[in-house]
Amino acid sequence: MEADMDASPSYFNPEDLSSREKYRRYRIRQSTSSISPLLGNSVSKLSGARLLYEGNNIQRRTNAALLLEEIKHEAESYDLDGLEQNGPKTKYLSKNRDSVDGHGLSELNAGYNFVQSSQPVKLLKQEDEPLVDGGETTFSLFASLLDSALQGLITFPDLILQFENTCRNVSESIRYDGGGRHRVVEDKLKQQKAKYLLDEAASWSLLWYLFGKGNEELPRDLIMCPPTSHQVACQFVATNLTAELCLRIVLWLEGLAAKALELEKKYKGYHVGSYLPSSGVWHHTQRFLKRKIIDSSIVRHMDFDAPTREGAQLLPDDKKQDEALLEDIWILLRAGLVEEACELCRSAGQPWRASTLCPFGGLDLLPSIEAMIKNGKHRLLQAIELESGIAHQMRLWKWACYCASEKIAEQDGGKYEMAVYAAQCSNLKRMLSICEDWESACWAMAKSWLDVQVDLHLATFQHGRDAEKHHRDEVVGISSHGASAGLETWPDDVVDQQPRDFPSLLQKLHSGEIVHEAVLRACKEQHRQIEMNLMICDIPYLLDLLWLWISPSEEEHHGLRPHGDPQLIRFGAHLSLLFRYLLDDEMKDTFKEKLMTVGDNIIQMYAMFLFSEHHEELVGLYASQITRHYCIDLFVEMMELRLNSSIHEKHKLFRSAIEYLSFSYEDQSKASFEDIIERVLSRSREMKACKHDEKPSHVAEQHRLQSLQKAMAIQWLCFTPPTTVSDFETISAKLLIRALMHSNILFREFALISMWRIPKMPMGAHMLLSFLAEPLKLPKDTLLSFDEYDVLANLHEFEDWREYYSCDASYRNWLKLELENSAVPPGDLSSEEKERAIAAARETLNSSVSLLISEGTQWLNAIENCSLELTSDVFLNLHAHGMLCLPSGECLCPDATLCTTLTSALYSSVGEEEALKRQLMVNVSVSLTNNYCVEVALRCLAIEGDGLGLHESNDGGLLATVMAAGFKGELAHFQAGVSLDISRIDAWYSDSAGSFQIPATYIVRGLCRKCCLPEIILRCMQVSVSLAESGETNDHHDELIELVASGMLSLFSQQQLQEFLLFERHCSLYKMELGEEPSAADD
Repeated sequence: MEADMDASPSYFNPEDLSSREKYRRYRIRQSTSSISPLLGNSVSKLSGARLLYEGNNIQRRTNAALLLEEIKHEAESYDLDGLEQNGPKTKYLSKNRDSVDGHGLSELNAGYNFVQSSQPVKLLKQEDEPLVDGGETTFSLFASLLDSALQGLITFPDLILQFENTCRNVSESIRYDGGGRHRVVEDKLKQQKAKYLLDEAASWSLLWYLFGKGNEELPRDLIMCPPTSHQVACQFVATNLTAELCLRIVLWLEGLAAKALELEKKYKGYHVGSYLPSSGVWHHTQRFLKRKIIDSSIVRHMDFDAPTREGAQLLPDDKKQDEALLEDIWILLRAGLVEEACELCRSAGQPWRASTLCPFGGLDLLPSIEAMIKNGKHRLLQAIELESGIAHQMRLWKWACYCASEKIAEQDGGKYEMAVYAAQCSNLKRMLSICEDWESACWAMAKSWLDVQVDLHLATFQHGRDAEKHHRDEVVGISSHGASAGLETWPDDVVDQQPRDFPSLLQKLHSGEIVHEAVLRACKEQHRQIEMNLMICDIPYLLDLLWLWISPSEEEHHGLRPHGDPQLIRFGAHLSLLFRYLLDDEMKDTFKEKLMTVGDNIIQMYAMFLFSEHHEELVGLYASQITRHYCIDLFVEMMELRLNSSIHEKHKLFRSAIEYLSFSYEDQSKASFEDIIERVLSRSREMKACKHDEKPSHVAEQHRLQSLQKAMAIQWLCFTPPTTVSDFETISAKLLIRALMHSNILFREFALISMWRIPKMPMGAHMLLSFLAEPLKLPKDTLLSFDEYDVLANLHEFEDWREYYSCDASYRNWLKLELENSAVPPGDLSSEEKERAIAAARETLNSSVSLLISEGTQWLNAIENCSLELTSDVFLNLHAHGMLCLPSGECLCPDATLCTTLTSALYSSVGEEEALKRQLMVNVSVSLTNNYCVEVALRCLAIEGDGLGLHESNDGGLLATVMAAGFKGELAHFQAGVSLDISRIDAWYSDSAGSFQIPATYIVRGLCRKCCLPEIILRCMQVSVSLAESGETNDHHDELIELVASGMLSLFSQQQLQEFLLFERHCSLYKMELGEEPSAADD
């Protein structure tokens, strides 16, 4: 021993414990400026490519506004990159873990290529900067990993390991951020977030051990004959569900402890067991004995058994040093690092203690397949047990450890020495006394219960072997003698300390009489409760618990603003998804229903959270995993909320939907993009709710604002899908066709609400024209290949409406100039102002007459040939929403009496005989969503020429005639001058039961012809009067009169004819005055 002391370094003073403590735990502190590498994105749809690019190809965009928006974002990102170059940069590289991780992640990471994260964590903290990466990185990382698993790039068990790895790396980057000092509160929040992510990583790790690890087959080639006690134990655990579950929990908890040690070593520069050689020798007691001082409380010999045998103690300094050594040994044993603990004992000068921890030549005694493979064919143990009996020496060793732990406890020895030997013999009550955290207490219970189950099985196995041997001995006349009672009855001494099942194990964790107070507090933590439910495999209750934590209460529910911790919502969503893929074949019907209903709620909540945080690009991945109607409702609500957002945000949401959902209806349980867009377009045409105390100031202005919202919905169809989507060209064509069809529907409605002669433009119609201007410039060959959509007819109608709104814009431009000039005295008008008004008037006339006298097909041709083949009667239906409007433009609030009067007036707009023959039905009611709106429902029998066969009259038939009368405000027996301003109108065919609905577009087109063409002619006459008043000639005057007289007279109402004749009279008078002025001048 003196030699050992002399061999110690000169700077080591045995008398100075502070220097020993320094080298025991703390080495030179490593730099913490480097942040833990975060897991990069795998190859998936969520790759970090910029918006304008698809791999190495430039992504085609058909919308100039979107292109400009993207260029702006590109420039901003470059600016940010340039700013970040001023500070230190951190590269996020995937790293391999060593054997301590226990999951084999080094092999997993080597098998997959992970790229640098597109969202680097900033290392420089400014005064007003938010906390550096509060865990938000996990949202995109988890989405990328899940996307890879859904594509089959990684397995779902590997996905769990990657989730754990991601949480650990993000926690590491938050906890050991070297980006500057933080306020106390900020630092505390950072540490809380880092701890939460570590707790989540522990839950992912447990999930992998329980559901992802799989079952390994026993290596039959390693089983010897006769087998050793360890091989028998491994076979027992492999076939016993309870024992196997205990083993997995033990491996899980030991893996967590090992990773914690590695993290400490990496960032704090110290690790357990950093000892100088022979630092475990009792130097102080040795010197005390050399002085030959008599003290009955101090040991008299230096052998390792002296304290127990003599019932004496070491000197306080040696006892403190010994206890510190045993604390480190306990920490290593707790982490499953038995070999490292033994090596620590040897390096500290206590090889005898290593022998007590690792009997049988360092054999790995854990009853696992991995340990069995590691041990191989261990002939030493087989030889020992052939001589003494199977597991005899094992029981002897455990019995000795049990006696040692009890003796140390009786003599008030070191608590860690007591716990170290208690851990070898399942002496649970001696271990729990030093377990001050939940993981240690759970490990102690699970490990001791596992060892006792194995010992009981080995005892039963040995009794069977002994019975056979006793029978053989009696045959040959040999007598056998038993051993000591304590040894032969093992493990009866510790059986009563063990739980009976897993619920009782959890009950012990909640028992304040046997566990530390900190363990009781930890049992209330969210992830501890999650882990305890995973242990007992109570998945339904776990899902209910997660939903309870994150679901909003009734008074806190605010649409798409989720409740609860974002990280917990993310965990719950991914856990629900993993259960679906991991347990699909094993789920019972009730469990599956719970997983689908509650799981959908959790996943939907997470998608809502991502949307609220402007992570639109991630929403589709999760929304595609929920039930069809949930997915449709979610996307519809999100698209409506983003209707007025930037093009960039809208494009992210569009791309998320188009990439992760099938475009057309394929699977009954899954939503499609067509389902979503149809709902969005339909809802965009609905009347918006109006407060009961809110009265619109002017009908025309209200319609203008609502039309803008309707038109905005078309933009979802004008985005170009990414080229990575399968059948890219077909989908692009179908989107454009649907945009074309819906635009024509809106053009009809916008035309009916923009009849007011005011300078303001119909914003909705011109927005539609701008959206579709660029897409329709592309070649139309692909569009025309879809015969079922009647693309050619829709293209012709679109061109008709483009021409109509061009005429409308010309008229409103002239009207604006005319109103401005009328506000100025005629003598003060400049010649330029007069010429500008005259030029606008001529442009209006030229464009309008060109529309009216078009070559070939008439404008907005409503001639339609119905080819329905039905055995029963065919009916025509028309539903319209509108407002009752006074001549001044004010809105009239309807009531039941007014609706009844309007019903009668509409019915009377056609002859009684015609109404009875066609079985006309009229119903008018106040709208449920807007108390200033009415809903009109018309129905009549289809006849030849109106609903059946060719519709040659080109005026929409009977239903269009009834609606035109209400629209023009010329209803008999109704308030004079009150008109019905239509904001939404639909017409369709049906049978008597209404069991099918086929659009009857010719009715709405005919109604538009009845309303728009007379209005265009009247506007032209108004312009002609202005030109005549200014003394200008009008070349189109006679053409307009001829048009009305020849073919359009049937489209005019009586009041419109009167207005037309009045304009004609004014024109004639101005012409006569103009002709008289030269004559008067001659006289």
